Amino acid sequence: MRTLVFIASIWLASQFYQSSDTLPLCFGGELAGITVTPHQIDSTLRYRSPHSSVLSSRIQLFVKGPAEFSTIQSKTPEELLKSGDLAWHDVSTASEIPDGALSVWTFNGNSNEFAVGKEFQLKSTGLGELQVPIKTPSHWISAITFLDSDADSTQHPNRCLVYIENQQSTELQIQQLRLWLPKSNDTWQTLWPQPEIPCPSTIAANEKGFIDVVTPKLPLTYAAIEVQTSTGSLWAHLRIKREQFDISGGWVFDSKGKWQEATETDPLTGKSRNSFLDLLSSLHINTAHYEQAAGYSDNEALLERNPLKRFAKLWPTEIWENDTQLSKVHAVEFLGEPQYGGGRPVPPQEVFDAFLPYKKSKLPTSVTHSEERIWRFYAGLSDYPHFDAYRVVAPAADSWRSYDRWNGQKISWGAPLETIGNLCRSLRELNRPLPCAVWSQGPHDGWGGGFSLTKRRARRSPNPAELRAQALHALATRITSLYWFNLSKSSLEKFPDTWEPMRRIGREIKMLEEFYLTGDAYRFQTLKNAAGEPDWELSSIIAPRGMLLFAIDTAYQIDTENQEFVFGPPREARFSFTIPQWLNGPFEIRRVDADGIHPIAWQQTDNTVHITDVASADRIYMLAKNLDLF
Repeated sequence: MRTLVFIASIWLASQFYQSSDTLPLCFGGELAGITVTPHQIDSTLRYRSPHSSVLSSRIQLFVKGPAEFSTIQSKTPEELLKSGDLAWHDVSTASEIPDGALSVWTFNGNSNEFAVGKEFQLKSTGLGELQVPIKTPSHWISAITFLDSDADSTQHPNRCLVYIENQQSTELQIQQLRLWLPKSNDTWQTLWPQPEIPCPSTIAANEKGFIDVVTPKLPLTYAAIEVQTSTGSLWAHLRIKREQFDISGGWVFDSKGKWQEATETDPLTGKSRNSFLDLLSSLHINTAHYEQAAGYSDNEALLERNPLKRFAKLWPTEIWENDTQLSKVHAVEFLGEPQYGGGRPVPPQEVFDAFLPYKKSKLPTSVTHSEERIWRFYAGLSDYPHFDAYRVVAPAADSWRSYDRWNGQKISWGAPLETIGNLCRSLRELNRPLPCAVWSQGPHDGWGGGFSLTKRRARRSPNPAELRAQALHALATRITSLYWFNLSKSSLEKFPDTWEPMRRIGREIKMLEEFYLTGDAYRFQTLKNAAGEPDWELSSIIAPRGMLLFAIDTAYQIDTENQEFVFGPPREARFSFTIPQWLNGPFEIRRVDADGIHPIAWQQTDNTVHITDVASADRIYMLAKNLDLF
């Protein structure tokens, strides 16, 4: 059994209240743990109206039976929804927990009643009455990823990677990991203990590390992860899905079928081929928003030549739940942008109710988050959250003229490109330990707006540099899928200068896919130049076999004539990246781009590596323990 370890968070019941021997023995149940994910607001983003002052938290209670939920704060969850104290909950669907089993009761706060520093009263048959403090965690599970170590194309993973952020001033001793699984997808809320997997290790104070274990083939359903430590168990709850880095082209099949104009018969094979789909394949696109597309779904030659996973409602689910069909599915997505809801925001509980029929399925759900100002109230609703926000000539939730970024110059056609990273980090931390994805701005034939005080920006889509920068800011935060908006035939034809940048990004993703899938975000810092102006942003991703190190240029300027962002010529730069203690030597570092792998000048001082380069726009470096990676 392979184990690598460092890790974890969750608050054991004993950290919050008196031990169970103070409770009547007839109760029988146990509050085994509680995970608190505090709400947060990104202070760098600017809006026309202020944030709500409410900073609540998302709370998961891990309860062992026999037990059955009763009330919170002497109220039912429905009453707390009506009073505005809860944004959403799942306990109304919870059934009685049998003896020996475990269930997870989740609720997301909507008021200061559930803010860090408060406590709430929990009543439950089997638990009695408990006062549960809501505490800021000092260590937590930051990411969980399920993979297939056999690479045998099965959709059932047998490898589990658990990353943990330990912000305690003392080290954390790890003992073993246990999965809790249902007996079938129909009983997804009732979880039973699986054999413990020993993984003894230590995670240092103020450090992040991981557990890497091989398991039996896992069912595609919900699971609780219990990491047992010398101070108690640490917990998380999520759907098991085999993680793969997918790249979507969005709505590539236009409703009028114009894409089919590019279909012809290949004179060599006699089979159908389509130059538009071939272009998508050359851009490394393997996913699209569709369920069935006439002329494609019913054309075996195109399906084989240009396979595209589905990103749609996928209902009824039975059609898609065998292994063959599951390999053709990215995720369930059909709610649009519920935070806007076509003019009326869809309440978070309605989003939960819409996804509820999928809980018994094998299909992961995904919801589009739109506005950081309120998306904390929607946190945790889907299995694979993503957001939709662009930085030039596109509709936006934030106020672009409110950014003071370029020596006081205000613009209405764009926002700071680096705010994509802020949005990614916010979504990731609010939804941890779930994997996250991003809609990235591609060429789109259809955006309006974007007026300045003097004239209208002529180009109604990102230029190649703006397109790449937005994607790189997202990738540097460790996303596990990227969706281009929107690669319709007309959009690609109108902006052919974006093809090569997207092709290069796709190639780089495939080159570095192992790190995105097996890794987790590690460190982030901003650098300023001698004049105190933005210069670079440095981000890193740690993984079992090394690290990815990103340097992204923030010294770009405004071309006032064309109303575009432009990057200057390469300049001398020195980048310093912290490396975790457990990764410290021997290793090598190379620069990586779509053209290949390149030597660089670097040196190490204690737990820091220093890279000297001449660069602009961005740089990606790979730190590898195994030179075979090069």
